Amino acid sequence: MNKEKRPQDWSREERLNALIETAKFSEEELGAWCRQKGIHTHHLEQWRRELAREQPNNKNSEFKKLKEEIKNLKKELGRKDKALAETSALLVLKKKADAIWGDQEDD
Repeated sequence: MNKEKRPQDWSREERLNALIETAKFSEEELGAWCRQKGIHTHHLEQWRRELAREQPNNKNSEFKKLKEEIKNLKKELGRKDKALAETSALLVLKKKADAIWGDQEDD
């Protein structure tokens, strides 16, 4: 990265990589790394907070989508179960009617 690049100009990917790279640094190592990159430690803290705020929102929206999909699938399954039960009942009634009155197709 360019030393003259301002912290606000870092892409999301660059910020994430910086946080990953510096996660296990000691204070001295972190300070040296920040000076080399032309940023301050408070930028890393800010990026960490921003990333933490983004994660639950993505999970929540994904969770809501999945919950809605499950609801729709259950609704469709219930509709199909009812149709299947109705068809089964009609087949049973047809067999009973045929047994009582005989098969109408034979006439």
